[in-house]
Amino acid sequence: MKKVNLNKLIITGMSIALCTVMPLAFHAIPDGGKMFSPMHMPVLICAIACGFQYGAICGAVGPIISSLTTGLPAMGNLAPMVIECMAYGIIAGIMMKFVRTRSKVFNLYASLVVAMICGRIIAGIAKALYFSPGITLDSWISAYFVISLPGIIVQLLLIPPIVYALDKAKLIKI
Repeated sequence: MKKVNLNKLIITGMSIALCTVMPLAFHAIPDGGKMFSPMHMPVLICAIACGFQYGAICGAVGPIISSLTTGLPAMGNLAPMVIECMAYGIIAGIMMKFVRTRSKVFNLYASLVVAMICGRIIAGIAKALYFSPGITLDSWISAYFVISLPGIIVQLLLIPPIVYALDKAKLIKI
């Protein structure tokens, strides 16, 4: 029987809870949800701190619970959001496991940037194939990179200090 890490379970649970609470706060700002992508941050933190398995669970469960309890994301956007958040969780967790240089800063930023790019590509492909077949390359770039640029910047500024704080408190090891 595999030993379960209680700290990772707690961080995952807290991240799932943040997936519910953060969108409420950011949707109070006009277009805040689109600009800041508040659900992405807890998923990325969970994946980087706990690994891809926990990140995938957070990425799947967080949007579902949030949608059922708060209506955010709306049911029409739930499936693409689950796919996108799961991609973030899986990719960020795998990157943190396998990108090992002498620099923790480089490892962390490389994992974040690759996960953010790949997650957006996967979400765009899923949306184009299954959910919005009429999506154009221009509308995808606009929705996933231009409009969400403030969120990308906030995530790149806030996630590393949060992860380092968890590492310094010996709750995780990066």
